[in-house]
Amino acid sequence: MTTEMTMPRRGAGAGGTRLRAAIAAAFVLARLKPGRLRRVLGRCARGARPASYAETLEVLEAVTATSRRCASRYGCLPRSVAVALACRMSGVWPDWYAGVWATPPFSPHAWVLAEGRTVGEQAEAADLRPLMVVTVREGVQGERGGGDDGRGGTGGSGPGPGPGQTA
Repeated sequence: MTTEMTMPRRGAGAGGTRLRAAIAAAFVLARLKPGRLRRVLGRCARGARPASYAETLEVLEAVTATSRRCASRYGCLPRSVAVALACRMSGVWPDWYAGVWATPPFSPHAWVLAEGRTVGEQAEAADLRPLMVVTVREGVQGERGGGDDGRGGTGGSGPGPGPGQTA
């Protein structure tokens, strides 16, 4: 027996155009070199307030409902960037991470955290090892992250040394 179903339009509803714009921008940004991607996202994060878990989860669900590529297993980088950009359009920013799975098979992964919890991931934060981080730090302009700036780790990648660091 067959049942008729009407599927909702993808990206329909409030913020549909803005959401699709964030997703399109995420696919462009995902092609950048890691250091440049981190700098661009760091600039986007400036002036935002930290995102709540509920806000971030709502945006993640909208992104995965709108883009099949973002919803796929291999769409973690554009998905995480799209979620961060869409959140930023609302004035908030989740912590954005790129790194690897801590358990074999070691593979790259990108994810977002809000209120210290991974959003939309089956894994806990302890199962993932961050290599780059872009987050909002209250009262401090900039972002933090590791990678190609020669300082390594996950501490201060802003325009200069972070608190307690020397150049």
